[in-house]
Amino acid sequence: MLTKSTNKSYKSAFIFLTMLFFLWGFITVLVDSLVPRLKDVFEMSYSKTVLVQFAFFVAFFVFSLPAGFILSKIGYKKGIILGLLMMALGCLLFYPAAAYRTFSVFLIGYFTLAGGITILQVAANPYVALLGSEDGASSRLNLSQAFNALGTTIAPVVGALFLLSDSVKTSEEIALLSDLEKTNYYIAEAATVQTPFVLIALSITLLALIFRFIKLPAIMEDSPKGGYITLLKNKLMVMGAIGIFVYVGAEVAIGSFLVNYFSDMNLSLVISQNETMMQIANTIASTFNKTFTNSDPKSLLGIFVIFYWGGAMIGRFVGAYLTKIMAPGKVLSIFAFLAIAMILISIYTVGLISMWSILAVGLFNSIMFPTIFSLSLEGLGDLKAQASGLLCMAIVGGAIIPFMFGSLIDSFGFKTAFILTIVCYGYIFVFGRIKSNKIAQK
Repeated sequence: MLTKSTNKSYKSAFIFLTMLFFLWGFITVLVDSLVPRLKDVFEMSYSKTVLVQFAFFVAFFVFSLPAGFILSKIGYKKGIILGLLMMALGCLLFYPAAAYRTFSVFLIGYFTLAGGITILQVAANPYVALLGSEDGASSRLNLSQAFNALGTTIAPVVGALFLLSDSVKTSEEIALLSDLEKTNYYIAEAATVQTPFVLIALSITLLALIFRFIKLPAIMEDSPKGGYITLLKNKLMVMGAIGIFVYVGAEVAIGSFLVNYFSDMNLSLVISQNETMMQIANTIASTFNKTFTNSDPKSLLGIFVIFYWGGAMIGRFVGAYLTKIMAPGKVLSIFAFLAIAMILISIYTVGLISMWSILAVGLFNSIMFPTIFSLSLEGLGDLKAQASGLLCMAIVGGAIIPFMFGSLIDSFGFKTAFILTIVCYGYIFVFGRIKSNKIAQK
């Protein structure tokens, strides 16, 4: 039975951990905002542009199991501080990368940043689940994930207004500039990326210092030997890991290419000629004392990405309630079906209907990660911590599926490439049905 002081300690820990969920959600989506910019700066194909996301998400595959081992040796608190400092280092690497326009350094920075986020993910998800009774684990994880979604909602606005707000010159245009004009252009171009990420690095370092001095309850348990082998024999846990793989892959593939997709449909012209759409864009931009009167088209398109990630935040609060009154597996399958429906509408329409339907996929993405995660941990007992490591490894889907998606865009165009995401959500639909049927049979 938990004492009053223990409950207070758990609540404080939960609040600080939820701050981490917000942080990595914000930074993960801010990375998406750099994708269209880097495509223009380095004049790359869609498949090569996805190397940004590949470097970011492959880190989850590389670091997840080592992160679990590190946490077992140094504990959650030191592990969280280590993860935060690694994230800060990754952000700081963007400074020389932007100054020297070196794509490989950008990739190293992304990889380092994601390594830090991986350590936080492996620590925070099971830790939040353990902060209190097992019955409330799903509710706590959904609430923390809701603040993660808040971070992903704010990030597109910051990205659109500060990373996509000016035009990038082509190599031919740069060649026509004088030496002084080239120098000034490169300095301004570098500062567009450097300033936001240096500020983020400083904020992360401050948060690491805060965690250095706060108290976290010690709830680390020894993981049984041979646990990974046992887990890999568990059919439903493996299915859940594949579910995380395809979910993260589909979510990132869509989110990363929304600006490019809208640009491909020439929606900046459609939006600029629509009074209501411009009013929406300028209302959001006014939060940062900006308008879209003379803005770059990519910035105007990027502002609407807020609805993709904002839908995920709203849907998570709604989904948290629905999973209390309905079987979580059933809710998962319904949301997956509706995501497929929205993608099909976007494929077979054009203009604003196509735009708003693909943005609506974010609403139905909302509950997928926490629901798949919690369903996969059901009945695993003291293997939950190790299962969390395997599930976090599956986040590598965010590297592989967007790369496949980008290659399909290069070869066949956006409308055909979206079929890949339909396959991903189709798998999640099946997983949800299987889990709901298993519960019904009990």
